[in-house]
Amino acid sequence: MAAINSMASQRFVGLPYYNSMPAKSKPFLTLPISSYIRIADITVAGFRNRLLTAAAVALTDDINVLPVQSEDSTDQQVGVAPLGREEESNLELQSGSSTSQIGGFAFESGAGVGGGGGVGFSLSSSSSASLMEVEERDKMVDRAINASIVLAAGTFAITKLLTIDMDYWHGWTIYEIVRYAPQHNWTAYEEALKTNPVLAKMMISGVVYSIGDWIAQCYAGKPLFEFDRARMFRSGLTGFALHGSLSHYYYEFCEFLFPFQDWWVVPAKVAFDQTIWTATWNSIYYVVLGFLRFESPANIFIELKATFWPMLTAGWKLWPFAHLITYGVIPVEQRLLWVDCVELIWVMILSTYSNEKSEARHSEAKPELSEESQSAIPKVVLLVSF
Repeated sequence: MAAINSMASQRFVGLPYYNSMPAKSKPFLTLPISSYIRIADITVAGFRNRLLTAAAVALTDDINVLPVQSEDSTDQQVGVAPLGREEESNLELQSGSSTSQIGGFAFESGAGVGGGGGVGFSLSSSSSASLMEVEERDKMVDRAINASIVLAAGTFAITKLLTIDMDYWHGWTIYEIVRYAPQHNWTAYEEALKTNPVLAKMMISGVVYSIGDWIAQCYAGKPLFEFDRARMFRSGLTGFALHGSLSHYYYEFCEFLFPFQDWWVVPAKVAFDQTIWTATWNSIYYVVLGFLRFESPANIFIELKATFWPMLTAGWKLWPFAHLITYGVIPVEQRLLWVDCVELIWVMILSTYSNEKSEARHSEAKPELSEESQSAIPKVVLLVSF
């Protein structure tokens, strides 16, 4: 650099008309070349750092502003420097500044280590508050959708039951409509069993399994209209597609297997039901729900193996007493209706066993995802000097 300055001075001294000019009138080119390089560096650095500052403000909301602790003219610019958690804590300890927070802003003041005065402020991120607002809004939307589903289904069912005799209402009183509605609905159900028994039983099982899963969710602590619609739909779909049709053919097969009328037939049917049939249906229900939740076959098999015996023994506390009526009193074509009435309680147990481990895995995965997303947010420090 000294050689360059001497060369420049010799070049300028060699000009007679230039040396004869007064000192105040000499152009700025008489400065050493190092000064021009310094000016260019400062100008470019300032422009570059201003661009980086604008980009940092646009890309992140988590911005910390700290005073510059250097007296160098190049450092006395606006710059952006990424810092980790340890570096931020070290800067806070070294600066010895006091911090006060008002709303979403934290203001810092104090003297730096190098003696340079400065004032900084940090903008704390409001992402947590925004996430809470989004979650609350989503819950309100879900509650509105669930309430609409329940209201629409209930209105449709009550309307169908009360308007069974709508074609014969001419001159009827309200008392007559309410009086004959149960009898005529039962007659319509028997006609459906004669014309299309499998479809009628599928419809009943689908409704029962949907309501049973809803009751199970409410019993587990969820509010009335904050139930999981997908879970209830999966249970209802399994009951509609499989339980109604399989039960129809099972009860016919059971009568074919035990065509006797002796007293021991009822206990034999109950024992067969609570071993072969219950084990088969519990496994089918569990596996189908697992596939509808898009779980891997390995997870489904492991969880089924762990819950097979508890589910089977849980049924022994309920079904033997109910099936004494099923096989001893109820006719074959009406058995599924009686069983579905008891299923409202049993589906609560089945749904709880088949969903609790899956929901536990999802609840454990959510905190991990939130921690990963928070750690992925970059930390940006904006340096300002005064």
